[in-house]
Amino acid sequence: MSSPVMTPPPVAPLPPRRQRSFAGPFVLIIVGTVFLLTTMHVLSVSRLWHLFANYWPLLLILWGVMKLIEHQQAQREGTRASGIGAGGVLLIIMIVVFGLTATQLEHVNWSGLRDNFNIDNDDFNVPIFGGDTFNFNDTLSQDFPAGASLKVIDTRGAVSVHASNDNKIEIVVRKRVSAENQTDADKYNTETRPTITAIGGLVTVDAKTEGAGDHPVQTDLDISIPRKASVTISSRRGNVTVSGRDGNVDISAQHSDTSVDDIAGNVKISQEKGSVKIEQINGDVHVDARLNEVSVADVKGSVQLDGEFQESVKLERVAKGVTFKSSRTSMEFSRMDGSLDLDSDDLHADQIVGPVHLTTRSKNIRLDGVSGDVRLQNDDGTVELGMRTVGNVQIDNRSGDVQLSLPDKAGFRLDARTHDGEIQSDFSELKVNNDEHESRASGSVGNGSSHIVVNNEHDGIEIRRASDTAAPVPPVPPAVPGKPAKALPAPKSKVEPTEN
Repeated sequence: MSSPVMTPPPVAPLPPRRQRSFAGPFVLIIVGTVFLLTTMHVLSVSRLWHLFANYWPLLLILWGVMKLIEHQQAQREGTRASGIGAGGVLLIIMIVVFGLTATQLEHVNWSGLRDNFNIDNDDFNVPIFGGDTFNFNDTLSQDFPAGASLKVIDTRGAVSVHASNDNKIEIVVRKRVSAENQTDADKYNTETRPTITAIGGLVTVDAKTEGAGDHPVQTDLDISIPRKASVTISSRRGNVTVSGRDGNVDISAQHSDTSVDDIAGNVKISQEKGSVKIEQINGDVHVDARLNEVSVADVKGSVQLDGEFQESVKLERVAKGVTFKSSRTSMEFSRMDGSLDLDSDDLHADQIVGPVHLTTRSKNIRLDGVSGDVRLQNDDGTVELGMRTVGNVQIDNRSGDVQLSLPDKAGFRLDARTHDGEIQSDFSELKVNNDEHESRASGSVGNGSSHIVVNNEHDGIEIRRASDTAAPVPPVPPAVPGKPAKALPAPKSKVEPTEN
């Protein structure tokens, strides 16, 4: 009997071969090509950023189309379609994250950020994502109507206005344009050409810096007009200079160093950040601002300062009233023949005429050569008051010594009181009583025509005699007329302020 034939077991079919995906390599080829064009300067970085920020979802669409084609081809061939894989998932996540970030950055107001961070004008037109800066110069000229006033609008650039020798308006334009190439720069230059418009009694100069949209353009204007014309300037960023005007000057600015001088009319300035310098004004001066520094000198009218002043305030020779108001200091007086210097810690003034009203805190105060009535209130600082002509005086102070210097032949009545301090007097007519916790001084000197009241907490009071024949105190260095003032100690408690 023959043995049965053994049939080999059937061989299991091999699983369909998985095809390799071409989506990833295809996307990499596109990305590499784009970067190659950028390095060859065929495509600028800024243009590349703009394209990616606006069209990055096309990469996802392209990826999806490639995967769909691969899936249909695998079905026709009976093979397995490739999956996305960990690398594909990571690439998709990166595209989405970077794409959303680029889109948000594309809508950021970079000019506004430059303003907020106070970037210098020299860096104003430096492109963030590439590009170059192109310079353009131009001149504009036409007749200026008799009796007309000037209005200037320049949101990005310096403005200078001065007197001309004829009845024309002449403008020298210096422009900086950020662009990817010369062709684009020429286009943006044309779109931002300044204009002169005369309607009735108003001539308007518009720098048109916003005409190129998001493309940074800075336009400096040097304007010559007849001296009699009044001037109004609206500037967001850029220094402003006005000189030689018979009419009024009105300036609204941000991030500016503003200078105004030789003005026969009134001056009004509203400004955020920067500094203001005003000199030789025949009219009144009004500054409403938040500034680092302000300096005002030689004003025949009045001066009013409202706002916050971070570093210093300087005043010299003001013929009429001075009013100053900030979050920490309120001050008024009738005239200033000398000077005033105010910063975050100290206030010094000399040759001022009252009535003087001063309320402040955390300052060391020194007023020399004061005439008239004085009402002074201070916390956490020393007070030195030197009177040239005595009026009614009231001083209320806390946590700092008070020194009052009076002319030798002055007539006054005194009421002084201090807690935790002593009272010293050069006038034998005054009765001084220094107790352990409270000291008092009172009495009359001469005809007693003026009334002086001094209240202090936690430090001493000194009533000093000064010479009537002493020469006026020079502004620098200041000192009490006649007898040198005693050096006063620093306040016991001191607040470190940031504003005046």
